[in-house]
Amino acid sequence: MKKVLLLGLLATCGCNRLAPSKPLSELTAQETAGRQVFVSRCSSCHSANTEKGMNGPGLEGLFRKPYLHSGMAANDAQVTAVIVQGRNMMPAQGNTLTDQQLADLMAYLHTL
Repeated sequence: MKKVLLLGLLATCGCNRLAPSKPLSELTAQETAGRQVFVSRCSSCHSANTEKGMNGPGLEGLFRKPYLHSGMAANDAQVTAVIVQGRNMMPAQGNTLTDQQLADLMAYLHTL
């Protein structure tokens, strides 16, 4: 009986765990370029491999969850709007990223 309870507890604990992010060795050229944008422009405030925040929320599983930390839908339109226009403490990046850098960054964010 104890084994059944333990197995049931272990099964329910793992249900909310996100699958691992895409390994770096499997990133496409665009995703790799987006990772470079992330590292240079975003990683001082956001972590790519945890949901825990630093100065901004952690982004692990960003597009694998239905909602962003703000409660907005986790979709391309909402994430792009936050990146371009900023939100709360996050400064707008619309004037600092090229269209290609933004597209690359979005491709990378989808791998988290």
